[in-house]
Amino acid sequence: MKITRVSATPLNLPVSVSISGRTKNTSLSICLVTIETDSGITGTGMTAITEEEVVASIVNDIASHALEGQDPMRHELLWERLYWLLTPRGQSGYASHAIAALDLALWDIKGKALGQPCWRLLGGARSQVPVYATFGFAFFDRDELADAAKSWVGRGFTRLKMTVGHHGLQRRDEPRPLAEVITEDVQRIRAVREAVGPDVELYIDANCSLDYFHAQSLAQRVEQYGITFFEEPVSQNDIPNLVKLRAKTSIPLAAGQNEGLASRFRDMLVAQAVDVVQPNACITGGFTQCSRVAGMAAAFNTRFANGGAWPHHNMHLHAGLANGSLVEYHSVAVDCCKLVFDGLPEPTNGWLTLLETPGLGFEPNMERVKELAKRPGSRGVGKA
Repeated sequence: MKITRVSATPLNLPVSVSISGRTKNTSLSICLVTIETDSGITGTGMTAITEEEVVASIVNDIASHALEGQDPMRHELLWERLYWLLTPRGQSGYASHAIAALDLALWDIKGKALGQPCWRLLGGARSQVPVYATFGFAFFDRDELADAAKSWVGRGFTRLKMTVGHHGLQRRDEPRPLAEVITEDVQRIRAVREAVGPDVELYIDANCSLDYFHAQSLAQRVEQYGITFFEEPVSQNDIPNLVKLRAKTSIPLAAGQNEGLASRFRDMLVAQAVDVVQPNACITGGFTQCSRVAGMAAAFNTRFANGGAWPHHNMHLHAGLANGSLVEYHSVAVDCCKLVFDGLPEPTNGWLTLLETPGLGFEPNMERVKELAKRPGSRGVGKA
């Protein structure tokens, strides 16, 4: 079997979120990658939390030429080839996203060719994974947050995540002091905890938007609300600052969803900077590299979980590997995926059940993708 065509489609996807009778409009961008073979098998992968048009250009104009004519079953060979093509001196960034999308498409092909779902090829450790619902966004006020939290608990979720920090460092040019941002965060967390009671696990995520001083202040002020972990508390996942913060708070720390190099996880683990490492299959080099990171986490007896959304790809990783655990059911990201893919499984009582369908188990609806690609902000439909 040989690869005959590789193409990428950048998409900017609209999403509406309704709560308490009000509707919030937002959007997320993804880059969808397709690999075709001479056997008729096609694989798809995706990446996100990046500039989707840049990744599409990398795939269409650079990576495709290195993959066409190759055997798609040799994912280790192709991953190394892509690494040395796109990150020859240890760069990360867009290259990691492109490699992740391509690697997922190769695993999708492998599963279809062998008649096995990816989670079984990765090890088949379990057929269900626990999920936590990311529901609490900056565009909700306190009352809306509390209502949204109760709504998700009513749907059977006992693990909830909300954002904090709200791009605080990124928006320092606005009259919006970080001290005021985290003071409001304390009240938002309190409102959610009071709404759902003590038995629901509550996670918070600063998306690398705080400095050490304000992350420490926030952590110490919300310890009383029983936070299960504090994700990406400091800018750049700065390892010395994570180490300092971990020593100053009883709240476990998590990080890694946007890291592109396995060595970054090694450094976090050696420094004992985090309690949870969070590689994301759609960002951190696909299943191939995330499996390596999971192995390191196991060797350091450190928890390995999913951060950064895209549960239907990451569920394969956490179902396949023995030390797999939590998968993030990011409500906005899931709604975006529902626009693109058919056959996505739904969680029941906070658990996702893996399908036995070969490959990833779901397919993009290419007619809808073509229409979505015509929207403003979504340019092009892949390589001609």
